[in-house]
Amino acid sequence: MKVSEIRDLSNDERQQKLSDLKEEIFNLRFQHEIGQLENPQVIKKTKRTIARLKTITKETAIQDKKEKE
Repeated sequence: MKVSEIRDLSNDERQQKLSDLKEEIFNLRFQHEIGQLENPQVIKKTKRTIARLKTITKETAIQDKKEKE
């Protein structure tokens, strides 16, 4: 997921996407341990997407706080 796509989402949509990705990474780790995961790079990409979501969520929260002041 690209940064521009994440910025277009609302806060609720970001939170939902974050929880979906956390569940996905859990399943990917499980698949990796039992040897069913064909491409382990998917775990890395999912982690980066989670980090992007968290970063942009934090940025918007800080920006909203500054606008209220």
